Amino acid sequence: MKKIIFKGCGTAIITPFNKTGVNFDEFEKLIEFQISNKADSIIVCGTTGESSTMSLEERKQTIKFAVDIAKKRIPIIAGTGGNCTSQVIEFTKYAESIGVDAALIVTPYYNKTTQDGLIAHYTEVAKETTLPIILYSVPSRTGVNILPTTCKKLSEIENIVAIKEASGNLSQIAEIANLCGDNLHIYSGNDDQITPILSVGGIGVISVLSNLLPEYTHNIVSNFQNGNISKSIEAQLKVLPLVKALFSEVNPIPIKAALNMVGYNVRNT
Repeated sequence: MKKIIFKGCGTAIITPFNKTGVNFDEFEKLIEFQISNKADSIIVCGTTGESSTMSLEERKQTIKFAVDIAKKRIPIIAGTGGNCTSQVIEFTKYAESIGVDAALIVTPYYNKTTQDGLIAHYTEVAKETTLPIILYSVPSRTGVNILPTTCKKLSEIENIVAIKEASGNLSQIAEIANLCGDNLHIYSGNDDQITPILSVGGIGVISVLSNLLPEYTHNIVSNFQNGNISKSIEAQLKVLPLVKALFSEVNPIPIKAALNMVGYNVRNT
């Protein structure tokens, strides 16, 4: 069995800004809120963290800040993906050097990588780091889907340990689980599919919803894992209207608006 980075709820945390850049005072508040409310991991500078529109220095500072504030109380996973393999390697090495617990690496976007290209890309990155790697398949954003057979080949690499699966295709996710077993742990990449993905072998979620409701999202997973299946289903269904609202515009616009509504100052521009 591959190393499990976390089970439960990993929060794809937003990045708060002010007029000059990242608002680190507000970011610390958000991190502490997550830790004190049962989040099982924090993912920094992913899609929800707006990494694609941050400078390299901003990304480095933000990830290091999260590591320093967390002080190993919770796993910190760094979004280090991109569409240039050498740059992904360089940034992943940096993340490893400052003490992150894992790297979340999205499929190369815009290039429309072939499946063989995906295997080559991830293989090269994995060679250059000892960090556990979480593949990230989100074809609605990148135009590239990681097929189950590709997952199987990548799962044979020692430090590729998991996938954030945001294709929305439950049949595909079930096939990945069947082909890879414990060699590739599955995290739901969609907040409306947490319980369904758990039912085919998933071990958690990398969540937007948990920016607002970390304990609630944690409990969806923990109830399922503890055999309280009906409670997990009930909680999943109850939160669907909120999840729909949080994706009524392009993520992370709605979640940042929601956080502002409950008293944070994350700046949604």
